[in-house]
Amino acid sequence: MPVSRTERLLNLLIALLNTRYGLRRSELREKVYHDSSGNDVAFGRMFERDKNDLRQFGFEVETLTDMGWSEDDPATTRYRIGKESNRLPDVQLGPDEWTVLLLASQLWERAALGTAAQSALRKLQASGRLADVALPAGVQPRIKPAGQAFDDLVSALHARHPVTFMYLAGSTGNEELRTVEPWGLGSRFGQWYLVGHDRARKAPRHFRLSRITSAVTTLEKELYTPPADFNVRRELDRLPELPLRTAVVEVREGKLLALRRRSSVEGGAAGRPGSGYERLAVQYRDPEALAEELASYGPDAQAIAPPGLVAAVLRRLRAAAEFSAEPAPAYSFGAARAVAVRKRTSEDQLKRMLQLVPFLVHNQGLHIQDVADRFGITRKELEDDLQILICSGLPEGYPDDLLDIHWDDDHVYITQDLDLTKPVRFTVEEACALLAGLETLNGLPEVAEGGALESVTLKLLAAAGEEGLRAASLAGPEVAPADAATHATVRQAIESRSQLRLRYLSPQRDTITERDVDPFRLYSLDNTWYFEAYCHLVHGLRNFRLDRVQDVHPNGAPVSAGITPAEGVPARLFTASDDDTTVTVQLTRRGRGLADDYYAERTAELPDGGMVAEIRFGTTDWLPMFVAQHGGSARILAPGELAEASRRWLAASLARYGG
Repeated sequence: MPVSRTERLLNLLIALLNTRYGLRRSELREKVYHDSSGNDVAFGRMFERDKNDLRQFGFEVETLTDMGWSEDDPATTRYRIGKESNRLPDVQLGPDEWTVLLLASQLWERAALGTAAQSALRKLQASGRLADVALPAGVQPRIKPAGQAFDDLVSALHARHPVTFMYLAGSTGNEELRTVEPWGLGSRFGQWYLVGHDRARKAPRHFRLSRITSAVTTLEKELYTPPADFNVRRELDRLPELPLRTAVVEVREGKLLALRRRSSVEGGAAGRPGSGYERLAVQYRDPEALAEELASYGPDAQAIAPPGLVAAVLRRLRAAAEFSAEPAPAYSFGAARAVAVRKRTSEDQLKRMLQLVPFLVHNQGLHIQDVADRFGITRKELEDDLQILICSGLPEGYPDDLLDIHWDDDHVYITQDLDLTKPVRFTVEEACALLAGLETLNGLPEVAEGGALESVTLKLLAAAGEEGLRAASLAGPEVAPADAATHATVRQAIESRSQLRLRYLSPQRDTITERDVDPFRLYSLDNTWYFEAYCHLVHGLRNFRLDRVQDVHPNGAPVSAGITPAEGVPARLFTASDDDTTVTVQLTRRGRGLADDYYAERTAELPDGGMVAEIRFGTTDWLPMFVAQHGGSARILAPGELAEASRRWLAASLARYGG
């Protein structure tokens, strides 16, 4: 039976790594390819493709010839790969450095770089056993997923392909098609920016991801070369902060406490006589962010000035209303959540195997399910990998020439590794994920102090080599908490296991409540921090935003015995309960990231790149706000009464603006 492409490449790699003199093409054809077809032309094409594939993995295939002979003569040309070719240098880390590295790897969570960060972490674990470390209480920062556009741009950036997208120009308010060579991605002022060369304008430009109004299309047949010394963090440091401006907003009397807290009555005047509204002056910097908020308030708020803000709110409301009025698509849910992932290829499998062998060498005796979980695959997929590995080895094929792996008792051991004891070097994505994550952690004093952050960064830069230099194309957001005093109070209570008395503003219910809570852990999305706690008012686990805490202090009681936090690290922003309502939501391609943000339980792909998702919500009264806020990226399909409620909400919102 013909061997798989993965097995063939693995055997070719092992053969070329384990020869000093080099192997001739005829020897490789007989002992590795087992090809006796006699078709020299077909074999030659296959061999050249395989050599190119190995070079794509970073292995330098050396060509050796006897003195005086030409490389064109296959009878005298030999091939080999140096044993240190493309190997990750040893990186020795102490417990404090492992702690910092774990925090950095978890920053990206579900974003495109989350998988790359975990892959890089496995490579480091394959260089030596992971020390037993515990994440410190109160320090579980995460980077907020920036949507599908971010994932697409990261992929194009690292592959150096140009992209096209529709963009809402801030200067004109018009949508325009842009073709851009992406140089870097970074976060500033709470927004993600793309920096790149705009081909139409023939100059570098900044593009805010929130203004991209279409799917990002990658021009995969084209390549570009970015500036050699480009640093996105340095580039974004030149961006001036948007000026502070004032909007005039009419707000329904007695409503929107959160908005009122940062507003003032406009000129001391009420709204139109007898209207039930009053005018507020709201300071803001980003009109798009304020427009998103005001759109979510629906008929409870109306933007009056400036005109650009009014237009931005209307654009969202109209897009949401048009999307909600479309016919429901045909869809079918699978038995379980359909995770949208790229189809795995032979290259993916070989990459995994080249991590798997050194990982097993340095982590002998792990349970087979633990190994599968570390690599993010099923047990069946792992066993398929192991079956290929134990049939792979040196060309002679004697027992001592094969990889020796066994897992008879469900614990995996490897006793023959054939010089595959070191993982391959970091890819560009892996280096960017870890190094950009470490740089982001500089904003947390409790992590930056002590020297571990600086030392592990220097070690990874040295290990990453050229790929590490390309990490300058990515810059994460600020993660320091806006209210350091509240953060410190909650963190101290977690460490001392003390109960807290809390006054909390709930924007969805538009109320301020008092409650006693048992705090368990702190975590963040960018610099918006939350803490997970058992709430004695509702007798269940809840998550509280620190910037909505009006007052917090220990009440003198210890936390209750027998109550534990939800499983998983990082903590989930939404905690499911038996009383939740299952809602069917349709998402466009631009809004499909919401399925991950709200932990969809089942999804169905749509032909246009969007999806239908089943999401559980604890309260549903605010879902019309959810639909309006996302301006045409999300709508409710079921239950029917919720879909109708959101349509009425949007109609009433548009009526405030005259239709």
